[in-house]
Amino acid sequence: MGEESLRKRKREDNGKEDGQSIQSHEPQATNLQKQAKLLLFPLDGICMIVGTIIGSGIFVSPKSVLANVGAVGPCLTIWAACGILATLGALCFAELGTMITKSGAEYPYLMEAFGPIPAFLFSWTSLLVTKPSSFAIICLSFAEYASAPFYPGCDPPQVVIKCLAAAAIVIITTVNSLSVKLGSYLQNFLTAAKMIIVTIIIVSGIVLLAQGKTENFKDSFKDSKISVSSISLAFYNGLWAYDGWNQLNYITEELKNPYRNLPLSIIIGIPLVTVCYVLINISYFTVMTSTELLQSQAVAVTFGDRVLYPASWIVPLFVAFSTIGSANGTCFTAGRLVYVAGREGHMLKVLSYISVKHLTPAPAIIFYGAIAIIYIIPGDIDTLINYFSFAVWIFYGLTVLALIVMRFTRKELRRPIRIPIIIPVIVTLVSILLVLAPIISAPELAYLYCVLFILSGLIFYVLFVHFKFNWPQKISKPITMHLQMLLEVVPAEEVTE
Repeated sequence: MGEESLRKRKREDNGKEDGQSIQSHEPQATNLQKQAKLLLFPLDGICMIVGTIIGSGIFVSPKSVLANVGAVGPCLTIWAACGILATLGALCFAELGTMITKSGAEYPYLMEAFGPIPAFLFSWTSLLVTKPSSFAIICLSFAEYASAPFYPGCDPPQVVIKCLAAAAIVIITTVNSLSVKLGSYLQNFLTAAKMIIVTIIIVSGIVLLAQGKTENFKDSFKDSKISVSSISLAFYNGLWAYDGWNQLNYITEELKNPYRNLPLSIIIGIPLVTVCYVLINISYFTVMTSTELLQSQAVAVTFGDRVLYPASWIVPLFVAFSTIGSANGTCFTAGRLVYVAGREGHMLKVLSYISVKHLTPAPAIIFYGAIAIIYIIPGDIDTLINYFSFAVWIFYGLTVLALIVMRFTRKELRRPIRIPIIIPVIVTLVSILLVLAPIISAPELAYLYCVLFILSGLIFYVLFVHFKFNWPQKISKPITMHLQMLLEVVPAEEVTE
């Protein structure tokens, strides 16, 4: 970039009004957005939502929901209620996403409502805990299913699982670094593949119901364990399977006509997932009693062995497709968060740069993949899920609270979508309950450590963002320069359409 263009860009930046950077009647375009004019129709958005939500959760963890409520009736009710909560949360995010048309989901919303400190703490927690741990969990699940056929009658060695998970992360990171379109095409293909296995399970269940396999649904609320604690923990496990409902908000700048396509994708995509989840659980209960389901190591595989034999091998194959699709969708969107945080000066500047050749946020995606590989080393999926769920609902609640706050503090912002105020109030109250429930019902030091880690971000904020000491910049400048040359990346140029 020449000196003249730099001076021109500086003059343009100085001439901008503060409100313009938050919102304009048409979202601003970046080089990244120009390349990403691929989400032309709601179908791509629906595939991103469905493809990211339906991962390993519905195939391996329905027993966690059942274990907390103890009976078929409450179990199915919890799965439907989780879908309703995810839809309500996504509608809140739809208003935020069309009001503040910036990528990064919670990050820009917290920035506008509460200022830079909560936004920094969100990016700090997301980049180092929630997003990489989610990516690691999904890839570990993929590795377990992909390696299972090669070790009949026994569990695959942990070394094999971890190496395979690391390979999956490297491949997904590479694909998304090379091309936005390639990542999207891969997502659409894998979404189609996972819908095949979802359809097989649902159709098999409907056929079995038609044949009279309904004995497990009689007295479906008998022996249920209903309490505030058990319901909250059941929601925790169910909502893990639904996580991903806010993924489109990470790539708002890359959606064409987000005012129409963002809410449309949400309204179609999440109820579609909810119907699929409830029908899949009904299918499971046609061939398994509650006790059998709780004893199963992988519910979908047990279902396949009983219903699809001798073609039961297709279940682990398609579940592997499903998990890799979910991991790809997570990587595709989470790389944008690193990109936005870097652009705002809350992360290393090089993370906000884009590839000259491929016009993708390659440094951000590579950074994200590297952190995820570190999480694979301990490899304890249950612990990772607990950390993830606890931390993520703190910020979901804060973000929806931001919507309520901005109804009063930012009345001047244009709102193409305006949802009833009762919806964000409900979601905020449920978020508070979900955060407090595990602490009250089963207090552990892990939750205290998680809170302390989130708050430790304040130290880095004060040192590197607020005071901006010179010595970190002296260290980071040569690193940034060498990474620029190695990765062939440059700062993103914002140009209006």
